[in-house]
Amino acid sequence: MDRSSLFQLIQEQLDPENTGFIAVENFTSLVEHHELQLDPSKLEMLFALVQSNEEGQVCYQELIELMSSKRSSSFRRAIANGRRTLQREILLDETGLGVYKRFVRYVAYEILPCETDRRWYFHQNRLCPPPVFMAIITVVQIIVFLCYGIMLNKWVLQTYQPDFMKSPLVYHPGHRAQVWRFFSYMFMHVGLEQLGFNALLQLMIGVPLEMVHGILRISLLYMAGVVAGSLTVSITDMRAPVVGGSGGVYALCSAHLANVVMNWAGMRCPYKLLRMILALVCMSSEVGRAVWLRFSPPLPSSGPQPSFMAHLSGAVVGISMGLLILRSYEESLQRQCSWWVIVFSFITFLLFAIFWNIFAYELLGVQIPPPP
Repeated sequence: MDRSSLFQLIQEQLDPENTGFIAVENFTSLVEHHELQLDPSKLEMLFALVQSNEEGQVCYQELIELMSSKRSSSFRRAIANGRRTLQREILLDETGLGVYKRFVRYVAYEILPCETDRRWYFHQNRLCPPPVFMAIITVVQIIVFLCYGIMLNKWVLQTYQPDFMKSPLVYHPGHRAQVWRFFSYMFMHVGLEQLGFNALLQLMIGVPLEMVHGILRISLLYMAGVVAGSLTVSITDMRAPVVGGSGGVYALCSAHLANVVMNWAGMRCPYKLLRMILALVCMSSEVGRAVWLRFSPPLPSSGPQPSFMAHLSGAVVGISMGLLILRSYEESLQRQCSWWVIVFSFITFLLFAIFWNIFAYELLGVQIPPPP
């Protein structure tokens, strides 16, 4: 019996009046008299969910969400009543796993703070869809860097090459009417050191996050950091261009670090204090390098150097929007009031930044360097 047929059978036989609730004895009878091709652990969780209701009823929608593996609080309630349906063995003690399953186990302990979530993720992970977003972004950034390195014949601090800012991908305040530049600047980098730093963090942190939380959530977080970075620069550092994917990278990193701190006792990743210190030192060093490049005397014919404000705005996006995304693995974001508050705040910022870019430069008489 396929899933759609099962849903139809449950609704027709157990809830013909469409009340939205199913009696415990009716559901038990259905399971006993029909062959349900369900995962054994999921079937046990369904029984636990059904029998946990004091009134002898279970919500039909909760059954559908649990059986569809959607993010909801149904499976947490099913386990919380004392019926530990998932495997009790500690994941780190399991033997005989393949390379991929060992990597999934590592990701579960690296990203998720709750043992129930870790077991659930380890049990249901099927690598579908694969974590391709961060990999594609990183590959495209490397290809763009190599193309410009060959064209400019410069690999370190490419921004000091006069022709670098002529790229249609760079955000420049003189070209802010070209809307794509608020996004496309993430494919350009100051030089080899910035590209290496961003690519390393995107793969080490972004890929595990994408494996756990999905492409849509992580791509939303990354792109929100990128857009917030360029818009923040257009407001706070109005004469400066922007290059690099640091806004998105810092959104991912700050969200992950904040999640680790908020759930310090539950995180099982090894050497978490040492790794936290190293991550903060590296991120602070990168910001310091960006500040130095911004205010160091440029070479002749080079305009103002790229701004560092994208790093800081990306961190703010990660701590606000990103922390909420990473803390709600088992629950739909749309059901959380705090999620809509964050979305409303971000949209308000976008609208303010758009009007600022349209009117503020002329009203304030900002002297923008001539576009290359």
